[in-house]
Amino acid sequence: MPVEPPAVSRFPVPKLEDLPEDIREMIEAVQEKSGFIPNVFLALAHRPAEFRAFFAGHDALMDKSEGLSKAEREMIVVATSAVNDCLYCVIAHGAILRIRAKNPLIADQLATNPWKADLSDRERLIVGFALQMVDESGSVTDEDIQELRDGGLTDDEIWDIGAITAFFAMSNRLANLTSMRPNDEFYAMAR
Repeated sequence: MPVEPPAVSRFPVPKLEDLPEDIREMIEAVQEKSGFIPNVFLALAHRPAEFRAFFAGHDALMDKSEGLSKAEREMIVVATSAVNDCLYCVIAHGAILRIRAKNPLIADQLATNPWKADLSDRERLIVGFALQMVDESGSVTDEDIQELRDGGLTDDEIWDIGAITAFFAMSNRLANLTSMRPNDEFYAMAR
């Protein structure tokens, strides 16, 4: 008897042909580029308006070319998603981080113990502030912001650290709500 693959989500997952054209085209473009459809696209597709808003927010924060590097952005996601117990984001964004940082170890280090990860001083400031935002955002002071500025971060970069942390707090909770399963492909990428 064949084994059923684990569900992508505990909520409905629509068929590609049943999706609005813009969403279907977006998913097909991702599939063409990566060779598979990341489960986040399938898990969120059953609510098209929220799908569009989610990916517009994601792309606005994660696809920027100025300020934080793409690897630094992914470091924030992996470190904060680990604190939020989000298996999907740790695995999926860990794969992206390994590719962007050209480092097969960094994602595992950040997800396990970011304080011992092999980070530059700048990266340590970024990740440390992101982790403060996860657990103690109400404790952020003017002195904390000044320390980041003194460390060479711009106000736009500081904003992005907070915004990425906040966005992925929502994403992590949606992934946990849906029991979103990481694609098997992510585990082996850039190892």
